Amino acid sequence: MVKIAKVEKLFLSPGPQPNGLQAAADGLWYIDQRNNKVYKLDWKTGKALFEAQTTTDRSSGITIGGGFLWIASTYSCEIHKCDLKTGKTIKVYPSPGAGINATREHVSDARPTGDHGLEWKDGKLYVASPPSQMVHVMDPVNWKELHRCRVPSFRVHGIAWAKEEGMLWTADTSMGVVSKVRVSDGRVYDMFRVPHPVEVHGMTIRDNVLWFCDAETRDVGRLVVDMAPAFG
Repeated sequence: MVKIAKVEKLFLSPGPQPNGLQAAADGLWYIDQRNNKVYKLDWKTGKALFEAQTTTDRSSGITIGGGFLWIASTYSCEIHKCDLKTGKTIKVYPSPGAGINATREHVSDARPTGDHGLEWKDGKLYVASPPSQMVHVMDPVNWKELHRCRVPSFRVHGIAWAKEEGMLWTADTSMGVVSKVRVSDGRVYDMFRVPHPVEVHGMTIRDNVLWFCDAETRDVGRLVVDMAPAFG
């Protein structure tokens, strides 16, 4: 049995290219890849409740942890720790998965890029990297890598915590597949497809429902699918 998500498009992003999402009780945070602004949106209407300019470069991921915003500055190969109230960068760290994407290895002038989806849990930052095709677990205190796991992705992008402990939903933008993996070893426990031409760039979860944004269309919405594992 192959699961295919029903896509519910709810509103358009206020910025031109939404590329990272993070659910919060008071709103839906997102980072825009083109104008590099961070926004917090009303869950029902998509209205911007907050916006601020960041100094990131074509960013692709965002999360909240330790009282700060964390943003993946993809084209500068950095992770920015930012002030929650102003969006200003407090500290900059090197991307743990920076490198050349597999899709660009054949290009003579291909440049390295950095990471995409971010998540925070138990004081650790989880970083999804398209170049390495892995999720890197970082200690934000000393910026040491504690663990890494390979994910079933050609171009991993958004990530979100599953209901089951230690499980992470990971979206592959190019393949149109979302997988549930065990972070400890990368073992896959579930997957579903996203109908073409929708592309899942940013992804987050609220009340066990996955939300997505599509940087190509500005759509923000939900992926409605049975969250219980089903294989046939």
